[in-house]
Amino acid sequence: MITEKTFDPTVTVRETIANHPETKAVFAQFGVDTCCGSGVPIVDAAHRDGADLDTLLAALRATQPQA
Repeated sequence: MITEKTFDPTVTVRETIANHPETKAVFAQFGVDTCCGSGVPIVDAAHRDGADLDTLLAALRATQPQA
């Protein structure tokens, strides 16, 4: 059975990176602030930094191994 890792857009960028360090490069690729502005939910950071949320979430999921 294949399960897909999902990322909750209401979790902060900071918490996502803390739990999944490999996602930091994805946030950087999309221009999402991973430093001082990382204390906001992914959805808010995407909007603030001009990243398409659905595309960002897909890229974050792609960092996770398929089970």
